[in-house]
Amino acid sequence: MNILMTGASGFIAQTLIPNLLAEGHKLWAWTRSPQHCDYLYGANLNCVAQLNELLNRDDAVHFDAIINLAGEGIADKRWSEARKATLLSSRLDTTAALIRFIEQLDQKPTVLLSGSAIGFYGSHDSDEPLAEDGPINIGFTHELCRRWEEEADKAREYGVRVCLLRTGIVLGKGGALAKMRLPFMMGMGGRVGSGKQWMSWVHIADEVRAIQFLLGNDHCSGAFNLTAPNAVQNLEFTRSFAQSLGRPSFMPLPDVVPKLMLGEGAELLLEGQRVYPKRLLQEGFQFSFEKIEDAFLDLES
Repeated sequence: MNILMTGASGFIAQTLIPNLLAEGHKLWAWTRSPQHCDYLYGANLNCVAQLNELLNRDDAVHFDAIINLAGEGIADKRWSEARKATLLSSRLDTTAALIRFIEQLDQKPTVLLSGSAIGFYGSHDSDEPLAEDGPINIGFTHELCRRWEEEADKAREYGVRVCLLRTGIVLGKGGALAKMRLPFMMGMGGRVGSGKQWMSWVHIADEVRAIQFLLGNDHCSGAFNLTAPNAVQNLEFTRSFAQSLGRPSFMPLPDVVPKLMLGEGAELLLEGQRVYPKRLLQEGFQFSFEKIEDAFLDLES
């Protein structure tokens, strides 16, 4: 396939892109920083700073698929009103530009895989698992994901199959775990807040395999939860992480610390939802890492 990507320098893409290249696909990246993508991937990835560069080529490229993973890190900074506007625009503007790009193509791509997140469901304190048709609690994360998904869904008007990737906490050598690692290695890790909030996670290997699975299965469309089948509460998550590092886990992080660091965004650490990948499992996808302790052992081995 010829595949156009956004978010090529992101955490997920840095595992996904080598896998796609190994399968023989030809990849193009629309990116704000072609130099950084050149540094990460060299000549293996064709980088453009503007989509019209792809429209104005003498040898016009036909894209079989688009994978849209762009978006500012939702937990990277405190949520001010300006920050929330940036989180929205970094997703909506990019996705809207891709839809306009698809509209201009004579030959449309077959599929658009577009990022979303389990924040679509809002915060839930219930122990009931949330499948793709689960109940929604209104809030900023739901509004962000809802509008993001609605923008991507416009590709259907052009006959494009759309899969919406409602991703949970991705565990890998980097990302969220990299931020947690130092305090835990110093023996200063522990539960966050009450420790009862649900954490819906996925190993980076399964995240990438699920994206490749949806890319290659023409009958798959709509929203898919990209989370392991067994979500865990924060207390179990932090204990398992500490155990994989051979460290104790007895220093809880009080609610006030995330609130000071992230403001309204503290809900990402203090609240949660128990998400279940019902549709992926129904389609026959098999997770390599279903239990949190196995995921941590693999990542720390």
